[in-house]
Amino acid sequence: MFEGQPQAEIDALMKRDPEFRQLYQRHRTLDKKVMDAELGVLPIDDVTLGQMKREKLHAKEKLLRMYDRAH
Repeated sequence: MFEGQPQAEIDALMKRDPEFRQLYQRHRTLDKKVMDAELGVLPIDDVTLGQMKREKLHAKEKLLRMYDRAH
């Protein structure tokens, strides 16, 4: 998600901003669930999968805005 940005900057932001950390972890969880669902490992209906993808995208957009504001 943060290609090109140094991991040290992401880690520092997670340490000082609990909202960023929580949202980052939520995005990672959703990313894994979506991937598992698309691989057929996680049985899930299409409506729920669509909702998870939208929530993941919303989290990513917010994380990127938070990152940009911090730098």
